[in-house]
Amino acid sequence: MEFRTNHPLLFLLAGVIVAAVLAQSVYFLAKAVRRSRAIGMDQAKIRKTIRTAAIFTVAPAIAIVISVIALSKSLGLPLPWLRLSVVGSLSYETIAAENAVSAMGLTLGKIGSLTARQYVNISLVMTISIMVGIWLVPLIGKKLHNGMLSLGSKDGKWAEILNNAMFIGMISAFLGYVFCDFSMLWKPVPGTAATTGLIPVCVMAVSAVVMALCGLAMKRFHWKWVNDYALPISLVLGMASAIPITAWLS
Repeated sequence: MEFRTNHPLLFLLAGVIVAAVLAQSVYFLAKAVRRSRAIGMDQAKIRKTIRTAAIFTVAPAIAIVISVIALSKSLGLPLPWLRLSVVGSLSYETIAAENAVSAMGLTLGKIGSLTARQYVNISLVMTISIMVGIWLVPLIGKKLHNGMLSLGSKDGKWAEILNNAMFIGMISAFLGYVFCDFSMLWKPVPGTAATTGLIPVCVMAVSAVVMALCGLAMKRFHWKWVNDYALPISLVLGMASAIPITAWLS
């Protein structure tokens, strides 16, 4: 039987997992509501919180849908749908898929068709790697948390510096991926425009400008709602800008 990345069986398998995750969410939501009633919490506030949370998930969901569509060109729809519906993120999934694809001599976004072996390899890289964080939580999460609390009680300044350093380190890892092809300006790859390496840099710049404008809007006009939508807005507009930027620089 010929392998297809959009085979109905793959949709079925992904759908079962997504349904299980949704069932867990509904279960714990119902359990939390029952517990709030038992301890006498204001149910009007609980309903308002649930309503607000549901509304504010719409904008981030748009960015996720766009991400699924972007990855589906090369990987089919079931795998990106599954990964971005559970514990995945666009930044991680794209990098993981790109690394797996490039290791097999292919280019993400320019794949005609995948064999079953290639598909499994990409799926393993995208899935197993991100699960390391989940496995580490029960092993070192409590010790790490207690260590940070202990450091904070002894020296709050150094605890804050350590937290900021870890965050900057995480951001730096993604920045390295953004600038990794920048050297193509002076060391172009045969058959590829020298300015291609500028595409992710320009997209990042657009997202940063949009985020800055959202911050200014909150400060100038006191639009508090922008605080919840700033990230998805910058994501969506950044991804949208990639289309004209790619046409211009590639």
